[in-house]
Amino acid sequence: MIVVAGEALIDLVPSPQTALPPAPDGGSPAPGGPLPALLPRRGGGPYNTAVALGRLGSPAAFCSRISTDAFGEALLAWLRAGGVDTSLVQRGSEPTTLAVADISPDGSAGYGFYADGTADRLFALPPALPAAVRALSLGTCSLVLEPGASAYESLLRREAGRGVFTALDPNVRPGLIPDPDAYRARFRSWLPDVALLKLSEEDALWLAGAGEGPGGGRDAVLAAAKEWLAAGPAAIVLTHGGDGLTVLTPGGGELTVPGERVTVVDTIGAGDTVNAALLHRLDAHDALSRTAVAALGTEDWHDILRFAARAAAVTCSRAGAEPPFAAEVAA
Repeated sequence: MIVVAGEALIDLVPSPQTALPPAPDGGSPAPGGPLPALLPRRGGGPYNTAVALGRLGSPAAFCSRISTDAFGEALLAWLRAGGVDTSLVQRGSEPTTLAVADISPDGSAGYGFYADGTADRLFALPPALPAAVRALSLGTCSLVLEPGASAYESLLRREAGRGVFTALDPNVRPGLIPDPDAYRARFRSWLPDVALLKLSEEDALWLAGAGEGPGGGRDAVLAAAKEWLAAGPAAIVLTHGGDGLTVLTPGGGELTVPGERVTVVDTIGAGDTVNAALLHRLDAHDALSRTAVAALGTEDWHDILRFAARAAAVTCSRAGAEPPFAAEVAA
C-alpha cells in the first residue's frame, strides 16, 4: 500500500463560461465589471495524488485531517469512489481550506489560500502506519502550515527511519511562506529522509534561491539538484511543464523525456498526477526501495518517465484536477 499524507481542500476555479476576457491591449480585464463564477473542485496536492493512485490501480490510503462540513464529506466520498482507503483520515469540526485559482491564458494556475483555522492544519501525528505500507508521499501546504506541518515532518522522519520508501513534492506556494530562508533550510533538513524528490523547475529555482538570469535557469536547477542528491535522495525527478521530465541519480545519471503534446485546458493537478504515476510505475518495476531505485537502468527510467508524462498530459487536457484511469494512460 502507498500512503499519501497531506492536505485536502476545495479549489474554487473560474468557470470558463464566465471568465473575464482580457483587455483590448492583452492585459488584465478592467476593474468594475462582473466577476467570474467560481466552481468548487476537490483538490490539494496530496489529495490529488491519492486519487490519481487509486485511479491508476495502486492500493492507496490517504492520511490527513478533514472537516466534518459538507466540503469535507464530499472530499471523503471522492476518495472512497476512487478506491482510496480513508481509515487513516482524522476528522475535525473546523472548516475546509479553500484555494482560489487564477487561470492564466496558457492554462497555468496561481492560488490564493484561505487556510486560517481550518481542519487540515490541526493534523496530529498518527500511530505507526500499517506494516503493509511500502511507500509514503508528502508535500505542498501541509509541510508549511503549523501546527500540522511539524506532525507531517515527524511522520516523514519516523516512517523513513523504519525503512518505508518516502517521496516528497514540495510544490512550493510562496504566498504561504513568511520566511523563505527558514523554509529552505527546513527543506534541506528533510532530504536525508527522502528517497524520491520530485519538484518542478520553478520550485527548484525558488528553493535554490536562484534567479531566472538570462539562460541560466536550467543550469541553476541542475546545480542545486546535484547538491540535494548528495544529501540523501535516491533520485530526483524535475518537471519542465510541457517540455517533459528529467531524472537525476547520485551516480551522475541523467535522463530527460519529452512531454506529451496535448491541448491544455489547465494544469491543475498535473504535478500531483506525476507524483502518483511515478510511484505507481516504480511499484510496477518492484522499485519502492532505495536499493531497487539505485538498480534501475536507463530503459527502466525511460518507461517510468514516459508513463508519468502521458498521465500528466491527460490531466492537462481537462478542467480541474481530474487524473486519468489506467486505461486512459495505456491508450
